Amino acid sequence: MTGAVSVRRWAPPEPWGPHDLFHNLRVLQRGPYDPAQRVVGGAVWRATRTPCGPAALCLEPDAGAGEVVARAWGPGAEWALDGLPALLGAEDDPAAFVPRHRLVAEAHRRRPGLRLVRTGLVLESLIPSILEQKITTEEAHRAWRRLLRRHGEPAPGPAGTPSAAMPEPMYVMPEPRTWALIPSWEWHRAGVDHKRSSTILRAVARARRLQEAAHMDLAAATARLTAIPGIGPWTAAETLQRVIGAADAVTVGDLHLPRTVVYALTGERDGDDERMLELLAPYAGQRHRATRLILTTGRVPPRRAPRFPRVDIARL
Repeated sequence: MTGAVSVRRWAPPEPWGPHDLFHNLRVLQRGPYDPAQRVVGGAVWRATRTPCGPAALCLEPDAGAGEVVARAWGPGAEWALDGLPALLGAEDDPAAFVPRHRLVAEAHRRRPGLRLVRTGLVLESLIPSILEQKITTEEAHRAWRRLLRRHGEPAPGPAGTPSAAMPEPMYVMPEPRTWALIPSWEWHRAGVDHKRSSTILRAVARARRLQEAAHMDLAAATARLTAIPGIGPWTAAETLQRVIGAADAVTVGDLHLPRTVVYALTGERDGDDERMLELLAPYAGQRHRATRLILTTGRVPPRRAPRFPRVDIARL
C-alpha cells in the first residue's frame, strides 16, 4: 500500500532564472546511502518527520514548464508541501550577495541557481551534525544510517516499500521519545561515543524548545542551540545553515574549511579560523553563501597531513 499522494507544482519567481534543485538539496543528504534522502531516477526523495508526522517527498524538475513537481505521502504530506517553497530557497535573497573576489565572482556566475534551503526542522539537521563532531564524515554517515534503519520507521508511500525503482527502503528519523530510549549498547554499535550520544539525549529532551529556533533570527537561534551542553558554534552553524537558510552562519572550528577558503582566495596553505574570518569580512551577512560558492570551485590545498584518524569504537 502506497497511500494517498498529494501533489504541488512550484515555479521559481521570474527574476530567479535557473534553479539548481539537485545541488541545493545535496546539503541535506548525509552521504550517498542516506536512508532519509537520495536521488532516484532523476528525482530527489526525502523521508522526513514533520510536526504533523512522517512524510515522504519526491521532488522532480519539469524543465519544460520551468517548475518543480512535488509529490508527498503520509500524515505530514500537507505540511511538507506547504513548506516546499522555503525548502527550495524561496525565502533566500541571493540579490544581497556581492562578490568581492575574482574566484567568488566566477563561482557566482557559474552557479546562478544556487539557493540556500530552509527545512524548518531543527532535530533533522541537529542530530546528524552532532554525530559529525570530531570524527570523519564517513563514520558519522555510517552511524546515521544504522540508527535510522534500526530505530526509525519506514517512510510513507513508495519510498518505504522495496521495489525495482526503490530497491532500498527509506526511513524517517525516530521521534524524540524513541531517540531517548535507544540503549547505550546501540549507540556503541553505531560507533557513537558517550559524549555525542549524551548531547543528542539532552537535545531530544528539549526538542520543543529547540524547534522554536526555526522561527528565530540567526543570533537568537544560535543562542538557543548552544545553551545545550555539547552543542557549540560549529554544530549550531551546520544546523542553522539548513534549518533557517542562514546566509551568514559561517562554520568555525572545522578541520578543513578554513584551509580551503584561505587557499582558494589567497593561495596560502596554512589557513585557520582567524584568517578565514578576516577574508570573509567583506561578505558580512553572506559569509555562508560565500563559502558555499568557494567550495563549488574545487580549489583545495594540497594534502600534507594524514587523514583524520578513524577510530571504530564499535569494535573496542
